[in-house]
This record gives sequence, structure tokens and C-alpha cells, in this order.
Amino acid sequence: MKTKYELEYTINTSPSVLFNRLSTAGGLCEWFADDVYVNGDIFTFVWEGSKQLAKLTSLKDNRYVRFHWMDDENPKSYFEFRINIDELTKDVALLITDFAEEDEKDDAIDLWNTQIAELKRNLGL
Repeated sequence: MKTKYELEYTINTSPSVLFNRLSTAGGLCEWFADDVYVNGDIFTFVWEGSKQLAKLTSLKDNRYVRFHWMDDENPKSYFEFRINIDELTKDVALLITDFAEEDEKDDAIDLWNTQIAELKRNLGL
């Protein structure tokens, strides 16, 4: 059974620039997937020729975007990018919520760490 986990990364860029990288095909293919196609609320992510479809289930401009993998049988699982701004320091953090099998969780976290490093590199951070 998959369990929910959350990761947090400090990404010092403007929320609107970050949100663009999290919610658009052009932004996502810069760091998350090799290619991304959008048809309505269905996003097709391509990695090394393999495709995976996700439905955009929730979005609020410059705040968060949530997807559900279409091949995931659990209707309650999702992955979400949430932008959090510290009220005092104004630091911008990216919170990622995802689900993984317990024995796959470490690998999933390693993959997110790699992807976020690519995102930061792409943003010039």
C-alpha cells in the first residue's frame, strides 16, 4: 500500500516564475520530464520514450498544482507541488506531496532530489 510523504525545498525565485515551471508543459519539460504534452486537463509526461498520463485535478495560480496518475488505482493518491512563502523571511519553498510503496520511498525521494536539483540548475540557482 502506498503511503503519503512530503518533501520541502527552498527555491529562491519568484512564485510566478516557479509556478510556471510546475504547471505548464514548457516549464515541466525543462526539469521534470523529457517532454510534456497537454490536452485539456490531461498531461502526458514522456521519459526516455515511455509515456505516463496524469490528470490535473487542482490548481491555484502561484500557489499549487495537483495531479493524479491515470494508471494509479487509488483515487486518493496524487502528487502535488505547493509554493510556500515564509511570512518573515519571504523565502520561497517548494513543498512536494507524493505517494510511494514503503520499499520504494527512498528511491522516490532520491528521484525528487535529482529532479529538484535540475529545476534549481534550470532557474540559475
